[in-house]
Formats: sequence, C-alpha cells, structure tokens
Amino acid sequence: MAWCVAGLSAAACLFAGVPPARANDDTGRPEIRTNRWQEDWSALANPALRTDPFDPIKYIPLMPGDPASYVSFGATLRERFESVSTAAFGTGANKSDNYLIQRLQFHADAHFNEHWQLFLQFEDDRAFGKNVVTLVDQDPLDMRLAFLAYVNETEAGTFKARVGRQDFDFDLQRFVSSRDGPNVRQSFDAAWGDFETGPWRFIGFISQPVQYDLQHPFDDGSNSHFRFHTLRVERQVLGTNELSAYYAFYQKDNVRYLDAAGDDKRNVFDVRFAGKLGNVDWDIEAMGQTGFIGGKEIRAWGAGARMGYTFAGVPWQPRLGLQADGASGDHHPGDTTLGTFNPLFPNGYYFSLAGFTGYTNLIHLKPSVTVRPVANLALMAAIGLQWRETTADAVYVQPNVAVLGTAGKGTAWSGAYAQLRLDYRFDAHLTGALEAVHYKIGDTIRQAGGHDSNYLGLELKYAL
Repeated sequence: MAWCVAGLSAAACLFAGVPPARANDDTGRPEIRTNRWQEDWSALANPALRTDPFDPIKYIPLMPGDPASYVSFGATLRERFESVSTAAFGTGANKSDNYLIQRLQFHADAHFNEHWQLFLQFEDDRAFGKNVVTLVDQDPLDMRLAFLAYVNETEAGTFKARVGRQDFDFDLQRFVSSRDGPNVRQSFDAAWGDFETGPWRFIGFISQPVQYDLQHPFDDGSNSHFRFHTLRVERQVLGTNELSAYYAFYQKDNVRYLDAAGDDKRNVFDVRFAGKLGNVDWDIEAMGQTGFIGGKEIRAWGAGARMGYTFAGVPWQPRLGLQADGASGDHHPGDTTLGTFNPLFPNGYYFSLAGFTGYTNLIHLKPSVTVRPVANLALMAAIGLQWRETTADAVYVQPNVAVLGTAGKGTAWSGAYAQLRLDYRFDAHLTGALEAVHYKIGDTIRQAGGHDSNYLGLELKYAL
C-alpha cells in the first residue's frame, strides 16, 4: 500500500488519496491512532522510550517480566466549529447555521498477555448552538466500544477474533466506515474473525449496527431489525499492492425511498484494487447491489477511483490527484425495480466535510493538488463537478436524503464546488484542520428552491 506521511490526521491522508501511516515514528515510540484500540504501547516496557508526560498511564505493567501484559489509558477531545450557509442547499426548512460540535472519548485498554485484549471506550458527543440536532450530531455519554479480542500467531498464519461492540473501516471508507467525519462515530455489536497467511487475509463477521438515541446516557443499542454481515478476502499483489473483494448482506427494516418502502434486504458485492508504483498511487473500487424491498427488486451499483502522481523530488512534494465516482439512481419510477444505490455506512468526509451531496445517483469528477510546504503540514485544493446519474431520480445529500423537488425534473447537472483544506500536526498530541467549501448549484436545485452554499470548518483534536 501507499502510506501517507506520518503525523498527519486520517482525514488529511484520505483527502490526499492514501491511507494514514501505520508504522511507529523514528523514535520507536507507538503513534496515536484514529482507532485507539489499534495502538500497541508495549514498547514502553523499555524505560528509555518513556519520554512523554503521559507515559505513566500509557503503560502500566500487569505481570512482571511480561512486556505484553499491561493496561493503557487514553482520551481524545475533538472540537469543531462549523459555519454552514443553507444546509441541503437551503431547501425545505434548512437555513444558515453556526455551531460547535464536541466529541470526548476516553478508554481503557487491557492486554492480559500476547493473546488477549479487553478494550473499553466511552464517548460523549455534544452539539452547541445547532439549529437542527440529528443522530450524527449528539449522543450523551455512552459505551462506544466494548470488546474482547484474541490473537494467536502460528506457523500457518495469524488468527484474530473480536466479540462485542466494535468498529469497522474498510479501505478509503467509501461504503464501510467508522464515520469519523460527523460527530457521532458508528459502532457495531459484532463477532469478527480474521486469518492472515502469507499474502492472503480472510475476514468474516456478523453484526448489528448500533443505533443512537440523542436524549439520554447509555441508551444506544442494536437489534435484529438492522443487520450487516460480511465475508472478505484480501491479497497482496505486485509487491504490497492490495486486491480485495467481499460479499455482504445488509438488512434494514422499514426503510423508505422515493419509489419503494419496506424492509431493505441487499446482497452487496465489492471489489477493490489499491496500491502504489513509483510516484503513482491509486485506489479503485466497484460495488453491485441486488435484493428486494417492498416487493421491488434491487439493482444498483456504485464505483469510485482516486489516482495521483507525487513529484517527490520537488519542493513541497506536490501531488496531482484525480477522483472519479459514480452511483446509480432509479431510472424508471413506478416499475418493479429500484435502482437507487445505498451507500451503506459512508464516512462524512469522503467528498468533503461540507456534506452537501451524498453517494447516491451521482457522477462526480474532482481534480486536486496537495502540497506540503513544511513538515507536518498538508494543503489541498480541489474543484468538484457533479451530475446526476439519471434525471428520473433526485439529487441526494448525505447520507442518502433526497432533495425535494428534484426527482424527474431538470437536467443532469447538479453543480460544482471549490474546496480548500489545511491539516497541521502541532505535536504528537495536538492536530488541527481548516476546511472551506463553496458549492455553486445548477438550475435543477435552484428551481427546487435551493441556493449556492458555503461551509467553513475549524477543528482541533487533542489525544493522549
């Protein structure tokens, strides 16, 4: 795989088109990860590496003589100010909004030996001053993660298992993510199994996605009315480049689309090829969906590609990128087939943090340039062009909400946006980001009562 420069946030690496670094830094110390349960602080068994003021709580030995047996505590606080003019392009009751969203997480990570891990993470999400507070904006104190994990390395390969509340994030998180962009992250009550041998990796899990209640602490839960099960295989090819495919079953009861309503039961087929060759990196993914909803047959598809070229020997290391995405809409309302693509569990920052459009009934083309003027700083500028895949279906905003008055009307052109993003790492604990987006709508959205829209987001995240 092609890894992003160490120290930048997961969002910065995603915007640059490559995933975040997974290696320790040059000092040999572990790095703080977006998914805190993936951190391994056993290196701090070496007293010479205990150089941070928080090290006394990052590594507390449990069994003398066993460096893999320890308890680690940590926390993450993310504050983001957002200013949005005309969310959902100002259609319906949406209007300008300025607010602060806050995410506070704290966790305990117990490693009993080299095989067993118990991870507990609590999360408190708040939205201050927001006009309309939704289930992805606010969730009072609740148990976000609580799982028992087992790892066993043998000559045949490495077996991993997890049982309990956990999170998943596949690849660039187009369709399966832990939803780090919005305020409330996505969790799953699940049983997970993983076997890795040589260039192969096999994954299987059964899960019930957690559903959130924004009113009271410790009221989140899952049930059989919402299920997501997956079988996945990965293989390293042409070096460390990755080819993967998976089948998933998605079920959500009592779902309503513009042209169908009922229990959504989908078979999901996905294939992806990603990697790096010289200065070129790429990530290509395609998904097909079949199944049934409310007596209608589902036939939908989605696809995305990100490619880039980095001028590694040039000051600021500019990367020229090109992103192309597409997702089907419903071509023939009133017939026996639903063609509207379901983006499953997308991450809110795959297109931009503004969230003006979703991954449904979409054609999207986005050239970009990313530069790194100084260490730990990334600047990205991009222009996005968007069309509908079919004018018979609506324009959609995130995650897959139809803009009223657009289905079956107007032209395919949805609009264009300009995006500017800055990511900076102050030190090992503090990162910051600034993002601005201006979206100029097409006539179809304007005739539905929409307006050009602006977004400004300023974020600080502190982790220990």
